[in-house]
Amino acid sequence: MTAEVRERSVTAYVALGSNIDDREQFLQDAITALNQESGIVVTGVSSMYETDPVGYVDQSAFLNMVVQIQTNLPAEELLHTLLAIETRLGRKRDVRWGPRTIDLDLLLYGDERHTTPDLIIPHPRMHERAFVLVPLSEVLYERQDRAFEFISAQLEKLEGKEGVVLWKKAR
Repeated sequence: MTAEVRERSVTAYVALGSNIDDREQFLQDAITALNQESGIVVTGVSSMYETDPVGYVDQSAFLNMVVQIQTNLPAEELLHTLLAIETRLGRKRDVRWGPRTIDLDLLLYGDERHTTPDLIIPHPRMHERAFVLVPLSEVLYERQDRAFEFISAQLEKLEGKEGVVLWKKAR
């Protein structure tokens, strides 16, 4: 980890999803792009999971995963960086919850609670989505802290976990 990122570093978690073309490659490209950004280092990666679409269901299955990052970017700047990576990787926002090359959602940013018109942290719907909680709990497992305990408890209560199928194990 660079000295730049270590200084004032925050641990954050980002959900990744793709359901167009080479889904796995888009996830890998997003991880590479995150690591290439100044002020961001990917420090943990979940396995990839295949999941049925939620919301707009007339589309292909998704590959989903979660990455842990260390960043010295403020939350709003990190969000703008994630949106810029989506754009570079061909993300179009034609249909709400529709098909996409890549989706990057900021789930957690340290212990911060943040509410602005553009950003809510923790992510407001993550506790409703097994496709987020399963890979998030996998990445948090090593920490065994309050965040892991909370996410595990949410996952226990959540229905639909059987629709989250392991696609490729993390290395």
